[in-house]
Amino acid sequence: MPWLRRGQLLDGGPTPWSATHAALPVAEARSDGLVRVYFSARDTEGRARIGYVDFDGHRWGSPVRRSMTPVLDLGELGAFDDRGVTSSWVITAGGQTFQYYTGWMLGVTVPFYLAAGLAVSGDGGETFKRWSRAPILDRSPVDPLLTASPCVLLVEGRWRMWYVSATRWSLDGRTARHHYHIRYAESDDGIDWRRDGRVCIDFANDAEFAVARPCVVKDPDCYRMWFSCRGDRYRIEYAESQDGLTWTRLNDRGGLAPSESGWDAEMVAYGYVFDWGGCRYMLYNGNQYGRTGFGLAEWCPD
Repeated sequence: MPWLRRGQLLDGGPTPWSATHAALPVAEARSDGLVRVYFSARDTEGRARIGYVDFDGHRWGSPVRRSMTPVLDLGELGAFDDRGVTSSWVITAGGQTFQYYTGWMLGVTVPFYLAAGLAVSGDGGETFKRWSRAPILDRSPVDPLLTASPCVLLVEGRWRMWYVSATRWSLDGRTARHHYHIRYAESDDGIDWRRDGRVCIDFANDAEFAVARPCVVKDPDCYRMWFSCRGDRYRIEYAESQDGLTWTRLNDRGGLAPSESGWDAEMVAYGYVFDWGGCRYMLYNGNQYGRTGFGLAEWCPD
């Protein structure tokens, strides 16, 4: 595999604003030379909020700065994100920072409902304000069950999104199990999205039931996607596309499997790939969906 693990960057211990987990990391290269990593942490009731840590990417050691309060807190009672907000993607356009996220609500017949939301910052990512009290990608005839984990690129004036959509829920005894894969949407402004159900990454086999958290990079020769998939346990897989619509899985060229031991031996998931300082890196979560925090791997294909 081309990824060289650089180790755990941040454990899932308490932060100034939450109790456990450091999940779904998202990197942002900043003008001050630091790399900001937004992530989601949970309180004692399991509710997630979004904050950040800043790293010196020349050393990749301990964080040099942490947010003392969440940059995005729980939604209002009854809203699509009143049970939690989890980080998904950050993009800067027109002098504003767009934070795409997943909002959580508790369910009754199923454990949760998810929908993709948007918050916007005008102060360089120190604080974010919801674009709307409603999600930007709600349930619809195209996506009737849930949407989540938007990945957004602005390519030649066209906003392109790859996101998670559920195909069904099933019952395993009395436990409801989600089944979701990755679909595609487009927009003229990053806010209002057109979607027709185009599937980009589908289930590889009957054992696979969760294809999650897409991360797309556009290189000169092709689009590259890293995504999480789960049968018995989560792993990170890899695919390529010439147009961003039709994808070929090529896991042997760029995936990441769990380690033999340690903080990421049970699972690896929620990879975020980015370029900084002439190198390509992946942030990713380890055991228990981010309870052990996130780590760093470096792309070394040769």
